[in-house]
Amino acid sequence: MHQDLTPFANRLLKNHRHWKKWARRRGISCYRIYDRDIPEFPLLIDWYEGQVHIQTYLRSNIEISEPELIPILCEVLEISEPDIAFKTRRQQKGSSQYEKTGLYPRPFTVQEAGLSFEVDLHRYLDTGLFLDHRITRSLVRDKSEGRRLLNLFAYTGSFSVYAAAGGAEGSVTVDLSNTYQDWSRRNFQLNQMDESRHLLVREDVFKYLHLAKKNKERFDLIMLDPPSFSNSKRMRDTLDVQRDHPKLLEGCVQLLNPGGEIIFSNNLRKFRIDPTIGEHGEEITSKTIPEDFKRHKVHHCWLFKA
Repeated sequence: MHQDLTPFANRLLKNHRHWKKWARRRGISCYRIYDRDIPEFPLLIDWYEGQVHIQTYLRSNIEISEPELIPILCEVLEISEPDIAFKTRRQQKGSSQYEKTGLYPRPFTVQEAGLSFEVDLHRYLDTGLFLDHRITRSLVRDKSEGRRLLNLFAYTGSFSVYAAAGGAEGSVTVDLSNTYQDWSRRNFQLNQMDESRHLLVREDVFKYLHLAKKNKERFDLIMLDPPSFSNSKRMRDTLDVQRDHPKLLEGCVQLLNPGGEIIFSNNLRKFRIDPTIGEHGEEITSKTIPEDFKRHKVHHCWLFKA
């Protein structure tokens, strides 16, 4: 027996109208328009300049019929079927952004705060730009003038691009994936930035922290945004952010210049910071979650100052 889709269609239409006006007033072109608003339809729907990224989670008691939903999405959002990327997520067992869907890549460029970023809604589970970090990226830009940034677990380098736009004297962008380092390079090129001042390093973060300390590297601003869990074959050990965040933060502190700052973020829903560490920082989670993501806490964020 099929679900009655009318409540979902009505809510989606209401949301779409609201967030479209909200985004236009703020000059935002990529944003969330539906966040599991109705329990029977546990979907995440994000708008990327006329294309739509939809995620549903595997649940034993709820089935979402993609063929039934697509006509409604097309009608309500006034888009065509090729503009829809529909994905099913499973319980995270690794660094999910690295998982390929098997679909043909369809990259395109979107704008955010006057900057350009390549996204691909189809090839990977994640798109190349985490929309919930819109405010965090702006925070990095605001803190970057004349400073040197270290961006760890950098993914596609958006924090580094923001730092460069904010007048950073240089940056080091660390990620273990060649694919995503190439993506970071393209993001720098899209914004016509001087790549000679922004180094891309393919390395395990723990190993990089060890080598950077040995080589007496120093930074004024460190962005630390690890995945919740990773068991990548290219890593020496597994990463568990709940278990490993003290070690990661200790490694970052050892690289800070006097007056330096660390922004630490993660998206583990039940994350609890080590109290002996948390007392030395300021939790800024509520300040960094955008309005279109406030329905569900999507990340945690702290600011530490040397």
